[in-house]
Amino acid sequence: MTIKTLLILMALLVGGCTTKTGSYSYQSTRPSQKYPSQHLAMSSSTVYKQNGDLQATMRPYTVMGKEYYPTVVSVGDTFSGRASWYGPDFHGKSTSNGERYDMYAMTAAHKTLPMNTVVRVTNTENNAHTVVRINDRGPFVENRIIDLSYAAAQAIGVDKKGTAPVVIEVLGFEPGSMRTIDMASLAKGSKQSVLSSFFVQIGSFERFEGAMATKQKYASYNGYSAIIKDTEYNNKRLFRVWLGGFKSEAEARDFISRSHFEGSFIIRE
Repeated sequence: MTIKTLLILMALLVGGCTTKTGSYSYQSTRPSQKYPSQHLAMSSSTVYKQNGDLQATMRPYTVMGKEYYPTVVSVGDTFSGRASWYGPDFHGKSTSNGERYDMYAMTAAHKTLPMNTVVRVTNTENNAHTVVRINDRGPFVENRIIDLSYAAAQAIGVDKKGTAPVVIEVLGFEPGSMRTIDMASLAKGSKQSVLSSFFVQIGSFERFEGAMATKQKYASYNGYSAIIKDTEYNNKRLFRVWLGGFKSEAEARDFISRSHFEGSFIIRE
């Protein structure tokens, strides 16, 4: 790594929870026959209460005054930028997801990809490529897209120059912290990260008219859109108003912490 990179990392390591990337803070149905179908969206859902558990690695976090939001990705998504690497100074220390960093394992750090995302990294200078699993956050250096382990960097020649232009392709999602990547099971697994289809409930009404008024008021609110869900709870019919358009649970949770909707909570379909 460059001297500039080392100075930035040393500054990040002062105070807070210490990881390879330094200190950061977390920010914290039944179909209707009576009402017009174009106003209603109906499907089964799982409710995540506002105070429910959320993996720490999927919450928004702040480094050097900038907020980062872990987000949705799908198999086949590609990204380009410059790769760097980290090695002996961090070997054995905790990564952002709680694992021990092993410079000889095929892992990497990324600012927003979900943990255990498996990606192919191709060095566009020599066309060498390798496959790594994301288990850390970073690099927090301008124009850097991924921080490779020493072994991964060595495999594609990034270790020689310190950085290199790369293309990253999402291959899949490992179910757990695997030291080796099982490509066969990966191919059979989910084609999209688990962070998808999140909503925030902003109201619940016994009368459709109340739900409709709320939906119209917040039809387009700060880039999010409102829908009505026709549901049943404790043998009582309720019309719930949800805001949609959130890229991840982290983004929805951050919205709740900043909004004025009392009692709002996250719902994931």
